[in-house]
Amino acid sequence: MDTELDRISSLPGHVLDQILSVLPIRDAVRTSALSRKWRYQWSQIPQLVFDTQCASITSPDQTIVKHYLVNIIDNVLLLHNGPIYKFKLSHRDLLGVSDIDRWILHLSRGSTKEFVLEIWKGQRYKLPSCLFSFENLTHLELFNCLLKPPSAFKGFRNLKSLDLQHVTLAQEVFENLISSCALLERLTLMNFDGFTHLKINAPNLQFFDIGGIFDDVSFNNTSLLTLVSIGLYANVKNDRHVSRGSSSKLLRFFVNLPHLRRLEIQSYFIKYLAISKVPSRLPKPCMDLNYISIRINFNDFEENSAALCILKSCPNLQEIEMLGRPEEQADVEPQTGFWGDDQWKCLFGQLRLVKIVGISGIRSELDCIKFLLSNSPVLEQMTVKPASIEGGWELVKELLRFRRASTQAEVIYLEP
Repeated sequence: MDTELDRISSLPGHVLDQILSVLPIRDAVRTSALSRKWRYQWSQIPQLVFDTQCASITSPDQTIVKHYLVNIIDNVLLLHNGPIYKFKLSHRDLLGVSDIDRWILHLSRGSTKEFVLEIWKGQRYKLPSCLFSFENLTHLELFNCLLKPPSAFKGFRNLKSLDLQHVTLAQEVFENLISSCALLERLTLMNFDGFTHLKINAPNLQFFDIGGIFDDVSFNNTSLLTLVSIGLYANVKNDRHVSRGSSSKLLRFFVNLPHLRRLEIQSYFIKYLAISKVPSRLPKPCMDLNYISIRINFNDFEENSAALCILKSCPNLQEIEMLGRPEEQADVEPQTGFWGDDQWKCLFGQLRLVKIVGISGIRSELDCIKFLLSNSPVLEQMTVKPASIEGGWELVKELLRFRRASTQAEVIYLEP
């Protein structure tokens, strides 16, 4: 054992640091008991992660849990010697205690590049102003926090990745935060409040993932954006009388996304895109888009019109996923005529994979399937998975009747 230990101890310092960095902080600190050389080796690791693995304590008294965790973090920061490039605090039993302010102040004097703070219990934790002075920050991840930057804040000039979940910030703060981070490449927003208009101005943004309740979304100066996943968690109504004079949401959404490659339209966002007039096709086709996923109520005329417009505007699609919302179709009289006849010949010259999930076998769903099969000459596989087993055999018989533009197309029926 001593021979093996000596062999590890003789490794270069940067290799030892790498070994220690993948260990939970609790185990990394314990290596100080191995030998004299290892005594302070852990104190130089550049990544500090304080999560449930670092300290496991169960007590009904929250005060005991707090003191235990705070004592661990205080001691590690006190004994740490060297730069801290990554700091993550994500312990399930830690509330937004004032001690976090001290730790953030300590880190603000160094060269931290990645900062992750997840408060799993209690109310929103108000971030101290010193967080906004991190000059070298490249990745920021916050959960259950309140952001209120000082008036002198000019943005994180090196920030490339921003992940905000269950956060509160004002409309102006959100807009300034996004527009002032010129190098931002990845943006994730989930379950936020304090702002409802998503104005995205980010010249280097490549990835955008959002899920929440909002009134509007618009993109400006986002020509590099290639991956978008967007979910609107609240149902919206398309009042034709109100929206008749307003600009098309569908046109506004796509106008500044010229190089979109992957698009996921989740929850009720297709209903949002259907507000106001929906054109037959987009003015400019989405030539780079090769994957699309749409969650849709197949019995809603506006939603189907918007989905059809998008699909007809994406000639280079390779994969399509259509996810039904059957729970909304039960109380609505079935409608037809959404997907037209065979007037659109071979729209999808590169489409190879189609997934249809959560359908109930109504005519509009079958029309969509028929439309995709008849317009995809190189289709290889279509999988169909209904929402329930009711009417499954009738659905199978309908699928077998449809003409397929591709002689190689395989239609697979999956049990729900």
